[in-house]
Amino acid sequence: TMLEKNQILFCGDPHGCFENIVSAVFKYKPKAVILLGDYNLEAPLEQYLQAIIGLTKIFWIPGNHDFDSITEYENLYYSALSYNNLHLKAVEIEGLKIAGLGGIFLGRNWRPGELPKWQDKQHWLKCKPSNVKKIPLHLENSIWHHQYEKMKKEVRADILVTHEAPSCHRHGYKAIDELAEEIGAKHVFHGHHHKYYQDELSSGISVTGAAIGGIVNLAGEELIARIKNWS
Repeated sequence: TMLEKNQILFCGDPHGCFENIVSAVFKYKPKAVILLGDYNLEAPLEQYLQAIIGLTKIFWIPGNHDFDSITEYENLYYSALSYNNLHLKAVEIEGLKIAGLGGIFLGRNWRPGELPKWQDKQHWLKCKPSNVKKIPLHLENSIWHHQYEKMKKEVRADILVTHEAPSCHRHGYKAIDELAEEIGAKHVFHGHHHKYYQDELSSGISVTGAAIGGIVNLAGEELIARIKNWS
């Protein structure tokens, strides 16, 4: 049977405002929600979602703003929901395999169409100035070419969730199309660009972009639009 389309909901960048996610869970009673990045957390993630913990499964990928400060990073990565990060892997959720690629492309690491600057994180650490002990947060959590290639080879999924957009968006990347094709995904859901739209890649893969704070279902329909008074 076709999985009922509201069983899994995809949530556009909350940027600190989680009311839409909570209302959507009460209204549609999904089995799982998947958050598409950019949380701006001033407290651990579970505190914002207290009302729905236990009512639905909560998965997430990181955006780019989740590395703006060590506090925001820790409120996500050391939260009670830290284990539900889909980045670079696939998880079976209600009989569908859903894979995630969080973060964004950064020119000083790898921008598709250019050669990657680093083979991997070890390579960066070897070349760094001697007074630098670790990779800066934004760089470490951007999309690394070697991780992307490994994901292409090893991950298989029905759905791909990303923060970056595929090429149908004017700020999107063909590398996302290629990843979706390679892993066998039929649908890509992404955040980052704050406007809702639906499109299709030339390969026939469906694409849904979620608005800032917007909620979409498995069919790519917008159930809850962006919060009205958002700047």
